Amino acid sequence: MSKRIAEIDYLKCVFILLMIAFHLVFFSDKYPWIKQWVYTFHMPAFLLLSGYLMRIEKHPGDFFRMMFWILIPYAIMETGYVIMSAVLPVREKVDALSAGLLIEKLFLHPMGPYWYLHTFMLCGFVYYGVFHPKGKINELSRLILTGVCYAILAECFQVVSLPNALYFLAGIAIRHGGLKFTSFFRPSFFAIIPLIWLSTYTTNLDRFTLGGAAIVYLIISLLLSIYPILPLHFKQFASYIGSHTLILLVFSPVFTMLSKILIPFLAFDNSGILFLIIAMVITVYGSFGIAWCMDRLHISPYFWGKEQILQPFRK
Repeated sequence: MSKRIAEIDYLKCVFILLMIAFHLVFFSDKYPWIKQWVYTFHMPAFLLLSGYLMRIEKHPGDFFRMMFWILIPYAIMETGYVIMSAVLPVREKVDALSAGLLIEKLFLHPMGPYWYLHTFMLCGFVYYGVFHPKGKINELSRLILTGVCYAILAECFQVVSLPNALYFLAGIAIRHGGLKFTSFFRPSFFAIIPLIWLSTYTTNLDRFTLGGAAIVYLIISLLLSIYPILPLHFKQFASYIGSHTLILLVFSPVFTMLSKILIPFLAFDNSGILFLIIAMVITVYGSFGIAWCMDRLHISPYFWGKEQILQPFRK
């Protein structure tokens, strides 16, 4: 699992860009059905990939070190997001900022896209705790035990969403089933036919339904079927974005908030497409720009736990 898989980086690129696009409120509010459709699969697929890719073979010290360097950017950016939500006129408005509220948002119910990192850490710790210890417990029993733990976190402690945790678990199951990702998700352009049919029923536009799960499978299958015919330069772009999704996840909210400044200048375009294109470019390049500055100013070791987070682009 140490070698990068080009198709998976491509999928991660698609899903992170969709996440950014539909966090641009001016654009997403114009297309509520498309937003609901995209929300059915983009983050579930991301969680599924996360479960599949997480390495539990690591020594406990290495695993906890990896999680610590997810916690640091999460804690800093989530705290900043909560504070800014108390100051700026945003949809997730915080009315009364306090230390108790910060602690509650940081540890229990995060705001903004940072819920993903919160879920990633909690699901990851459970996964590691169940699967890493050696013993005679078979893989199916470990999967069931992991699912029970996720259900307890969701229903008793209410710190994760059960559907999200189950998609993470699905990724774990695929990996421990001994299947390659691209063998389980068979590439097929014909996936578009049942995908369109399922998508016409609004009851399926819910990640926690059989129809919603089928949409997740079919969209991955369809995207994988498109990958081989993409131009080489697009594959290179997708690979680079997909290998740096953490940067975009962490810093994109800064620019999705700031992009509201553009609305008065671009309101003449009723479709919102021009706003989307400009805001997306600013968000992607701005996020990478912050990472580049952190590398150059030698801040990355204290924020990411790495000397350099932004890798050079390779053709």
